[in-house]
Amino acid sequence: MYQVQDSVALLRARRGFAAARHTGRPFVARTVLLLGLTSLFTDISSEMVSAILPLYTVQVLGLNPLSYGVLNGIYQGGSAFARLIFGFVADRMSRYREIAGVGYGLSAICKLGLLATTAFGGLAAVLLIDRIGKGIRTAPRDAMISLSTPEAELGAAFGVHRAMDTCGAMLGPLLGFALLALTPNEYHGIFLVSFCFALIGVAILLLLVEDPARDPERVAAAREEAPAPAVTEPVPEDSRLTLRGARGLLSGGPLGGLVAIAFLLGLATIGDGFLYLQLHDRLEFADSLFPLLYVGTSLIFMVMAVPAGRLSDRIGRAKVFAFGNLVLLALYVVLLSGASGDLLLPATLVGLGIFYASTDGVLAALGSAAVPESVRGTGLAALGTATGLAQFGASVAFGALWATAGVHTAFIVFTAGLAVALLATVVVLLVRPRARAAQAT
Repeated sequence: MYQVQDSVALLRARRGFAAARHTGRPFVARTVLLLGLTSLFTDISSEMVSAILPLYTVQVLGLNPLSYGVLNGIYQGGSAFARLIFGFVADRMSRYREIAGVGYGLSAICKLGLLATTAFGGLAAVLLIDRIGKGIRTAPRDAMISLSTPEAELGAAFGVHRAMDTCGAMLGPLLGFALLALTPNEYHGIFLVSFCFALIGVAILLLLVEDPARDPERVAAAREEAPAPAVTEPVPEDSRLTLRGARGLLSGGPLGGLVAIAFLLGLATIGDGFLYLQLHDRLEFADSLFPLLYVGTSLIFMVMAVPAGRLSDRIGRAKVFAFGNLVLLALYVVLLSGASGDLLLPATLVGLGIFYASTDGVLAALGSAAVPESVRGTGLAALGTATGLAQFGASVAFGALWATAGVHTAFIVFTAGLAVALLATVVVLLVRPRARAAQAT
C-alpha cells in the first residue's frame, strides 16, 4: 500500500514543485507559515521550561530519578487523551483555529502556575494542565496544515512547520541558558519570560491565521492536485459527526498500522532529558551549559527538517521514517557501550536531531495521507495519542529502571525494545505494502 502511494506521491510531488516554480505559488501556504510562527513562539516558551526541568527537579528540588521520570512522562505524554478528544471535536465542529487557540491559551497560563509551587504534586498538576493544552491544540493545528497543502507536498509542508517550531525549541534553551548565567538559580524569572512568549504565539494564531476548514474556496484551490484519500475501504459519510465513524478509522485502513507502530516506537524511546543527564554525568560539564544540549539537538532538527520532509515526498515517507528510528537505535548502542570522549556529545546531538527531522513531521504526513479530510483531526489525534501514552509509560519505566536496577540496565532494556519496534516498523510499513503491491500486479 505505502509503496504504491509513495510512487504516486513522487510523480505528483514533482509536478507540484514544478508548478510552484512556474506559477510563482509559494513553497508552502500562508497558513503553514503563520502556524509555524505560532509554534515558534510557543516552543520558545515551552523549551525554556523543559530545558531546565531536569536540573530544577533533580538538583534544585532534590527529587530522585523516578520522580523526574513521572514529571517527564507527564510532560511527554500528558496530552494523549486530550489530543484524541479535541481532534474529534475539531472535526465535528470544523473549527480548528478556535480549538487550537484554547489549547495554546491554556498552556500559556500554566507558565504562571509554575511560579506558585515547588512541591512535586503541584508541579505534576501544572505540567499536566500544560500538556492538556498541548493536546487540545496539536491535532487541530496539524489538520490546518494538511488542509492547506496538496497531499503530494505534505512532507515538505510539515517539514517547514517543524523547522520553524524547532527554531523556537532552539531559542528557548538559549534564553534559559542566558537567564541562568545572568541570575544563577533564578528559575522563576525564566517561568515569567516563558509566559510572555507564549502570549505572542496565541496572538498570532487568533489574529492572523485563517481556518482553511471555514473557507471552502481556499481549500479547493490548495488541494486541486491532491489524490484521493489513501484508505482501503470507504469511510462512512457521517464519520465526521459520530464516534462510531471515528473508531472505524483504526480498522480496515493504513491508519491502524501507523498507530500501532507509533505506540511501539514510543514505548522504546528514552526521553531526551535522561540522555542529557547521562551525558552530564559522563562529561561533567557545568550546570549552566545543560540547556545548550537542547539547543544543539534543535539546531540539527531545524536544519534537517525541510530536506527530510522533501526527501520523504520523493522517495517514500515510510523509508525516511524507518531510517530516522535506525539512527536513534545506533545512538542507543553507542551510549550503551559506555563510550565517552570528545565525540560523544556531538554524536548524541546530531543523532537526536536527525531522528526528529526524519520522524516527527514525516509521521504527521503519513497520517494525513491515510485519512480523509473530514476526519483529519481525529486521525492525526489518534497518532498523537498513541505516541503520547507510549512516551509517558516509557519515561516512568526508564526512571524506575534507573532508580532500581541502574542506568546501564535501563539502556539495555530500551535498546532491545527499540530494535524489536524497528523490525516491526520495517515489516508493517515497507515489507507488507511491497508484497501487496506485487500481488496486485
